[in-house]
Amino acid sequence: MTLTDEQIAALTPAERRDLILRLVPRPDGLPSARTINRIRKWRTVLILLCALALIPWTVYLAVTLPNHYVARNWVATWVGFDILLLSTLTLTAIAGWKRRVMVFPTAVVSGVLLLCDAWFDILTSQRTDLMQALLSAVLLEIPLALILIGGPLKLMRYLAVRYGMVTSRTHFWSLPIPVPDLYPDRKVPT
Repeated sequence: MTLTDEQIAALTPAERRDLILRLVPRPDGLPSARTINRIRKWRTVLILLCALALIPWTVYLAVTLPNHYVARNWVATWVGFDILLLSTLTLTAIAGWKRRVMVFPTAVVSGVLLLCDAWFDILTSQRTDLMQALLSAVLLEIPLALILIGGPLKLMRYLAVRYGMVTSRTHFWSLPIPVPDLYPDRKVPT
């Protein structure tokens, strides 16, 4: 049986998704849907517990940390941070150039590191360096971070729409993680 382009175009998003799932074989070696669901629940609980533990720790730091502190290893800290940022930006460029899925995590990590860099540059700068830190943050670091974080998010949504997982009206926060056979009776979100 052969489907024409017109017949495929006439399919609903749910029918396209069903067709894709039928045509693409399930890879060997993947954990079962039950195992994936159990891991997801445990990781979610762990992340929630970490977030809850961070609340009293943050309050403790706000109350006990001194307003002024001379840091050890100041140069090593900043140079090490910049080497980490350089590494993630390089990996992002390579993954983007080669059109590899690895661009998603490397771009987001690079964007977050740029936001952290801007934050710490501004908050740790001397009065004489504050304007340079602000200009660098506003003109370079924050815009690049938004591109690096927003780009992969838009691309993930595009791929979900393109491969029939969701409709073009689906909000980003409603995008499902595709796990074959996990919820066979659930409808595709619209």
